Amino acid sequence: MGIFEPFRAIGYITSSVPFSVQRLGTETFVTVSVGKAWQIYNCAKLSLVLAGPQLPKKIRALASYRDYTFAAYGNDIAVFKRAHQVATWSRHNAKVNLLFLFGEHILSVDVNGNMFIWAFKGIAQNLVPIGHILLEDKFNPSCIMHPDTYLNKVIIGSQEGSLQLWNISTKKKLYEFKGWNSSICCCVSSPALDVVAVGCADGKIHVHNVRFDEELVTFTHSMRGAVTALSFRTDGQPLLASGGSSGVISIWNLEKRRLQSVIREAHYSSIVSLHFFANEPVLMSSSTDNSIKMWIFDTSDGDPRLLRFRSGHCAPPLCIRFYANGRHILSAGQDRAFRLFSVIQDQQSRELSQRHVSKRAKKLRMKEEEIKLKPVIAFDCAEIRERDWCNVVTCHMDTPRAYVWRLQNFVIGEHILTPCPDSQTPVKACAISACGNFAVLGTAGGWIERFNLQSGISRGSYVDMSERRSYAHDGEVVGVACDATNTLMISAGYHGDIKVWDFKGRELKSRWEVGCSVAMIVYQRLNGLLATVADDMIIRLFDVVALRMVRKFEGHTDRVTDLCFSEDGKWLLSSSMDGSLRIWDVVLARQIDAIHVDVSITALSLSPNMDVLATSHVDQNGVYLWVNQMMFSGASNVEFYASGKEVVSVKLPAVSSMEESEDKDSNNFLGHQLQIKDSSCAPYFTHQIPDLVTLSLLPKSQWQSLINLDIIKVRNKPTEPPKKPKEAPYFLPSVPSLSGEILFEPSGLAAEETDTKGDELESSKRKPDLPPSQFLQLLQSSAEMKNFSVFTDYIKGLSPSTLDMELRMLQIIDDEDQQEPEKRPELYSIELLLDYFIHEISCRNNFEFIQAVVRLFLKIHGETVRCQSKLQDKARKLLEIQSSVWQRVDKMFQNARCMVTFLSSSQF
Repeated sequence: MGIFEPFRAIGYITSSVPFSVQRLGTETFVTVSVGKAWQIYNCAKLSLVLAGPQLPKKIRALASYRDYTFAAYGNDIAVFKRAHQVATWSRHNAKVNLLFLFGEHILSVDVNGNMFIWAFKGIAQNLVPIGHILLEDKFNPSCIMHPDTYLNKVIIGSQEGSLQLWNISTKKKLYEFKGWNSSICCCVSSPALDVVAVGCADGKIHVHNVRFDEELVTFTHSMRGAVTALSFRTDGQPLLASGGSSGVISIWNLEKRRLQSVIREAHYSSIVSLHFFANEPVLMSSSTDNSIKMWIFDTSDGDPRLLRFRSGHCAPPLCIRFYANGRHILSAGQDRAFRLFSVIQDQQSRELSQRHVSKRAKKLRMKEEEIKLKPVIAFDCAEIRERDWCNVVTCHMDTPRAYVWRLQNFVIGEHILTPCPDSQTPVKACAISACGNFAVLGTAGGWIERFNLQSGISRGSYVDMSERRSYAHDGEVVGVACDATNTLMISAGYHGDIKVWDFKGRELKSRWEVGCSVAMIVYQRLNGLLATVADDMIIRLFDVVALRMVRKFEGHTDRVTDLCFSEDGKWLLSSSMDGSLRIWDVVLARQIDAIHVDVSITALSLSPNMDVLATSHVDQNGVYLWVNQMMFSGASNVEFYASGKEVVSVKLPAVSSMEESEDKDSNNFLGHQLQIKDSSCAPYFTHQIPDLVTLSLLPKSQWQSLINLDIIKVRNKPTEPPKKPKEAPYFLPSVPSLSGEILFEPSGLAAEETDTKGDELESSKRKPDLPPSQFLQLLQSSAEMKNFSVFTDYIKGLSPSTLDMELRMLQIIDDEDQQEPEKRPELYSIELLLDYFIHEISCRNNFEFIQAVVRLFLKIHGETVRCQSKLQDKARKLLEIQSSVWQRVDKMFQNARCMVTFLSSSQF
């Protein structure tokens, strides 16, 4: 356990696994893989509707059918119903590469040529495949498809270049196509019968008639690389879309047998999937560049245009920073993109525009990647002037200029800041003043210059006349910072010299030497402390006003990658290439927590509210979020979560924040018992503020109706019995039942048998052995496990009248029964209910709801409790706990009222 717990990862859209598209009603959904998890998007707006749980290994293949999602990972196949895993198919002995939906079956093919046939009707019972086909030794399957109208038949492509036609019902190979001496990468069926398209690794597309084994037409990609995806248009236009490993989408006209159009900058890397929507001029594509795009064919010349898309970084981020009070994250990556991620809603994430990159690339006949700015190595932002002018400044790799951005419009600004135009060197550091009016830039040549963000005009440079050159530092400037009042400007040079300047007068006020080369600096405006990282991997904190070192933190064993102060200045967070994230307490001058992750952290940022930590990692394209447990619990003691000097290994956050969940249907008693057993195994922590109670958050009408149920029944009592209509429709007469199931009145012989059995029961004066209700079953099982959480959730979901009926069912009606009172099942159930009330009131959970239930319980069973000595002891214990809890709560309310009265009087 640590202070920061993994929450979820953002910025992942898709991976190198082909997507699965299905239509439900009038909407179309696409299921994509994001590493070890999967996501479902609604194609209407490409909005995320569902995210699956984390799997042990990366997903290798996907298939979907209505509410079911099938994901192959390693040698196993996980079956999900919505986001809940309902089964695991484990029969393969090698990695599963292909999944194919075939009617009411799933075909799975592994790398060794084993094809299993699974039936997903009654998945919980059918964990064994219904069929198995072993392919030939020299036939390595690479793709699978079903030709339309070919009953029970599939075509399997191989890496050797041949095709085989199989009947999965008889498990026989019907025919083998010789192929084209090139590895087959993809194969799809066309709207025309007997015609399929085959994409090969040599860049050729073969449109083939499988009925007569004849070649119809062959297309060749002009770009080098394999044909990785194919799709036929199905709305009447004879078009075929093909995607290659170069990221280019080609549209072929089948009637004219020629290339119709090319989308050259469709994706930045290899295309994984293509899919034309049924009877629509819309094409969907996905790529390994972490993006999904939809193209529509509605132009006059028939060329496609981009309709909508979702994308993330296609290369790891280098710098991240929280923005807008922690609601957004600014991220700059190696893919030359500057992005804004939303922590709350993924649909609001977007890339900041660099002004007509696509048009300029077409005009200059260059790639968009070459037109974009070079990767960002440092940036700073200020929210105070967001609506007035540009409020973000970025430094780019090997670029002697800095660029400004207007976040209100999500575009690059009109000004370009160029320090020291006479001797230009790359800009290495930047900072925006607290007022948001000025940007300070530091270059690799040691030059520091101040610019006005509104006009982009230079407002002077900082020069140290004691240096050999008339520059600020003799060497690279590794960092600049401004204080909260625009009084001081702090800069650090690579050779270890830190200088404090008068911000307005640009005069050097003081300087000191760290003693070794400085890698980065971070300044905290609240407490005036400057954190520096040197090549010796030691973090030093300096008081800028007192000009002395106040703290020194050691512990990292490799290069420190990033530093971050908390908003209140009490914590300092540092990450290193050794894979550790360490939290230092600035006040106590010691390390309070440390975690180790498998992939080293390259950048980090803590939200202003200190509730969420964002990190980026080596070779990871997403941004990972961690939650501060102290902010979401009542425990304020750091020692409760912190591990001190001990380094705890933690896994990276998953794409989905949910874990594998179980069935929580309240009507399934077996599901409840599973939950009780699982909850007994896992540690249960209740972080509750002392002397306070927790409410149930139920509607007030629900628990107040329990108290006044008798009054409600009298008020709702009809004034006259219902009248039978003149022409009553035919219906089956039903009788009420405790289980809620519809039961019909017996007729004829069945009614006579029922009367006979009733007479026998009445004559023998014995009660029927009815099975206990779900209410009693949950109460008994919860009491055995000493965990009443499931029982509480169950009764909270009952209506007031149903809960009243369940309590009244425990009444002792037949007092003349000869059975001993201690052995009566009703008394045992009442005793369990008293134990339940004692437990819940002592825990102070669901306080107002439990009070209402206790009042109803005493109203119904008060006389029974008074007559039984064993129940009287339980009732006295309940009274003691109830009194003590009420006294504490009342005392807290009195203190609160006194405080409010004092504050109100002090204002006057």
